Amino acid sequence: MSEAGLQQAQDKMRAAGAAEVAIRVFSHYYRLLEAGQQGTIRESEIEPVGELPQLDRLDTDTESMRAALAETVVIKLNGGLGTSMGVTGPKSALPVKDGLSFLDIIARQILSTRKTYDVPLPLVLMNSFRTRDESLAVLNQYADLPVDGLPLDFQQNMEPKLLAEDLTPVEWPDDPELAWCPPGHGDLFTALVASGTLDALREHGFRHAFISNADNLGATPDGRIAAWMAEHDVPFGMEVCRRTRSDRKGGHVAVRTSDGRLILRDSAQVHADDTASFQDITRHKTFNTNNLWIDLDRLADLMAGHDGVLGLPIIVNHKTVDPADPDSPKVIQLETGMGTAIETFEGSQAVLVDRSRFKPVKTTNDLLVLRSDVYDLDEAGDLTTTHEGDEPYVDLDPDHFKILADFEARFPAGPPSLVRADRLEVRGDVAFGKDVVVVGEVEVTAPEGERLQIADGTELRG
Repeated sequence: MSEAGLQQAQDKMRAAGAAEVAIRVFSHYYRLLEAGQQGTIRESEIEPVGELPQLDRLDTDTESMRAALAETVVIKLNGGLGTSMGVTGPKSALPVKDGLSFLDIIARQILSTRKTYDVPLPLVLMNSFRTRDESLAVLNQYADLPVDGLPLDFQQNMEPKLLAEDLTPVEWPDDPELAWCPPGHGDLFTALVASGTLDALREHGFRHAFISNADNLGATPDGRIAAWMAEHDVPFGMEVCRRTRSDRKGGHVAVRTSDGRLILRDSAQVHADDTASFQDITRHKTFNTNNLWIDLDRLADLMAGHDGVLGLPIIVNHKTVDPADPDSPKVIQLETGMGTAIETFEGSQAVLVDRSRFKPVKTTNDLLVLRSDVYDLDEAGDLTTTHEGDEPYVDLDPDHFKILADFEARFPAGPPSLVRADRLEVRGDVAFGKDVVVVGEVEVTAPEGERLQIADGTELRG
C-alpha cells in the first residue's frame, strides 16, 4: 500500500505545483520512513565535542570583516505563525519592543550594518504562503532595504501529511490546508534551489549566507564570524551556546565516532534509553542556536551532486491532522532540521558564542522579558541588557497568559520593571497596574476563581 501512497503523494504535490526537486526530496524521506527509519541517534554512536573556537577570541580586523560581509546575505526563517500565542498571522509581525515588530527591528539591524561596513548585505526571508503578504507589507516600509536583482523572499515548500495507518496522503475537506505541512526548516536548502534564489545570490557575487530564525533578535550579522568563515574556508559554521539546566532538552552538537564528523542531535532523534545522557549538560555542554553560516558555492555543489537531495537525517513527527483536535486522524509529518546539515559538509565547524546572540521568543514568558526594561533597543536595532547576570526567569500561568490577547489584557499599562528581578512566577488570574516593580524572586498567586489586581506603583518582593 505504501508504494501506492507515495505515488498518490507525488501526484498531489505535482497537482499543487510543487517543484520537482521538492518532490524528489519528499520521496527520499518517504522511502526512509517505509524502510522503518525513525532518525534516532544512539549515545553509543557519538562522543562529546572538545574545545571550540570562541567568538570573542576570533582574530579579525575591520577590513577583513568588511570584505567578508560584502559577500554575505542574511536569510531569516519566517514561516512561523503565532498560533501558540493565539495569533493567526506571522509571528514576526508582532510588536515586541517599543511598538516595533521583529521585522521592523531586523530591517534596522540590516540597514545599520550596511552603513557601518559600507556593504550591500541583502535580507531575504524564507516565507510560507501564510506569512508572505503580511511580512512583505512590513518590509515595504523600508524603501532602502531591497537589493537590485534579488528577491526579498522565497517560499518554503509544502508536502502532504500522511495517514499513520497506511502512509497515504490525508484529505481533510473541513480545512484542506490542514492536509499539508512544511517539511521542517531543513527545507531551506531545497527551497533555495527550487526558487532560483541560490543561483541569483551566487550570480550577484554573494558567497556566504547567515541564516537564523526571525524570532531571534540576537542573531545579527556579526563581521567577526563572517571573516572567520572566509579566512578559514569554513563550508558550514554553527553558532552554539553553553548549555544550562533550562537548555537540557535542546539539540546539541557531538562527534560521530564512525567518521569523526560533527553532527547535531535534536530531542526528536533521541532514543528513550538515552534521555539521561542527552540531557546531561556536563557531558554535552553546548546547544544549537540555529544561527548558521553557509558557503553558498559548497551548498550548490552538494545539491548538484546529490540531485537536490542533501540526505539530512529524517525526523518523523507524529501529529493529528488538526492540531487543535486530538480526535482527528493520526498523521505523520516528514521533516528535517537545517542544523543537521552540519554533517553533510566536510570540514564543518561550530563556534561558541555569547548568550546575547540567542534571544528567541517562543512564548509570552519570553515576550514579557523582551518588552520589559531588561533590554534597551537602540536606533540600530541592537538589544542591550540592563540586567546583571542571567535574564530573569518568568513563568506566567498558561491558563491566563498563554494567548496574546489575554496576556496584553493583564498588562494594560505595559510590563512591570524586571531589571532587578531574578524570578517571577504568576499563578491564577493576575492583572498588573502601571509602574509595578519586581525585585528578587517573586511568586504571585491569585485567589481561586478571582482576579488579583496589582495596584499601580506596587513593588513586589519575595
